[in-house]
Amino acid sequence: MKISSKEYERFSKQIILKKFGIIGQQKLKSSRVLILGMGGLGCPLSIYLASLGVGTIGIVDDDKVELSNLNRQIIYNINDLGKYKVNVAKVKIKKINNRLNVKSFKIRINKKNVEKLIKNFDIICDGTDNFETRLLVNDYSLKQKKILISAAVSGFDGHLFKFDFRKKTPCYRCFMPEIPENNINCDVEGVIPTITGIMGTLQANEVLNSILNFNSDLEKKMIIFNSIKMNFRTVSLGKNKNCRNKC
Repeated sequence: MKISSKEYERFSKQIILKKFGIIGQQKLKSSRVLILGMGGLGCPLSIYLASLGVGTIGIVDDDKVELSNLNRQIIYNINDLGKYKVNVAKVKIKKINNRLNVKSFKIRINKKNVEKLIKNFDIICDGTDNFETRLLVNDYSLKQKKILISAAVSGFDGHLFKFDFRKKTPCYRCFMPEIPENNINCDVEGVIPTITGIMGTLQANEVLNSILNFNSDLEKKMIIFNSIKMNFRTVSLGKNKNCRNKC
């Protein structure tokens, strides 16, 4: 995909990187990334993907902006209260990169729409806040052999997974076979805004690694970040022989 002179100037600081170059920018421009959930993770994720020059970004959410969102969902402000998140986000990330193709979906993900929703995207970024949706997205990403980059936050901690289902790999269900009885999310445990920013940015970074075929060594692993101790732990993930996906 051709890079114009204005695009070259815009993205020149990343293009001059030896491992990046014009070819890397062309790969970004031709890539299609779907963001599930335009909350604390989806906001920084979408901003950085737009800034990098990803060609097509899909955003999915059926919620409206509430006052309690504003401490961490950095795309929105006080003037956006009561508006649909995807409508506001589409306008704002287009202002970051007006050549960006933004596809917005004002829907809640379920079994009836998930297969069609992810079909036309290369990389699926899960920033949803419940296990039911995470497992659903995992199952259909596996079925369609997508790259799935999933992040979650709770309190002062964040988690990041990557599954490249084009290869033989464990899936999210190997780690979390069924929906737990207690669905822990930020409404229950609380969350600090910096952790959502960090984890959403790490998701964006792993999207970049995936598009440019950089080996981040994240596959078959989970990263756990503790924002108080300021440390990262890496946990290896193995296949669960009892996983119902038989991955």
